[in-house]
Amino acid sequence: MTRVLVVDDDPNIRRVLGVALRARGYDAVSTEDGTGALKQAAATHPDVVVLDLGLPDIDGMQVLAALRSQTRAPIIILSGRADATDKIDALDAGADDYITKPFAIGELLARVRACTRRVPDDVAAPIQIGQVTVNLAARTAIFHNEPIRLTPTEWRLLEALLQQPGMLVDQQHLLATAWGPGVADKRHYLRLYMARLRHKLEPDPHHPRYLLTEPGMGYRFQP
Repeated sequence: MTRVLVVDDDPNIRRVLGVALRARGYDAVSTEDGTGALKQAAATHPDVVVLDLGLPDIDGMQVLAALRSQTRAPIIILSGRADATDKIDALDAGADDYITKPFAIGELLARVRACTRRVPDDVAAPIQIGQVTVNLAARTAIFHNEPIRLTPTEWRLLEALLQQPGMLVDQQHLLATAWGPGVADKRHYLRLYMARLRHKLEPDPHHPRYLLTEPGMGYRFQP
């Protein structure tokens, strides 16, 4: 049974989410603060964490960082902080998704389902980018037996491209995938992060062979 840990200081949210999750077959556990979140994560090993950022004892971003250091479970931020910068910071720090309050229960449940879908077999197979071997299921990139560190945002962009080999992936889709809704005008983020991916993965970052730009449209992974 999929276990979901809900971390929120609002008892009504904890109660409503607990009822909704259990009604759909999830094992729901909850806590009201950051200290409890870290204890519950260590004790119950949740498959998904729903995390509020405005906690009474520890700032939610610190809790996010601590959780990410001890678990690979997807972390969905559920917060009243609606500024795009807050979303970007959380996603860059390791969150897998971000929902702002007030929220619809149906949407949150859909995000939980999306986070827990099994990785398809074709995505699990290793992919070569020059001499770099990428495994999306394990989230590893290996060059000459040495791991290459990618940030969570870089992984989200790379996954979006590698899951559609040879196909154009438009800018809006990449922005929404990497940073969530509300950043459609931040195309300079894409240029910056694609340059970082090329620097880490391409044999010649200044003359990319695999991660290609389609001017004015988007990007393409060319196997």
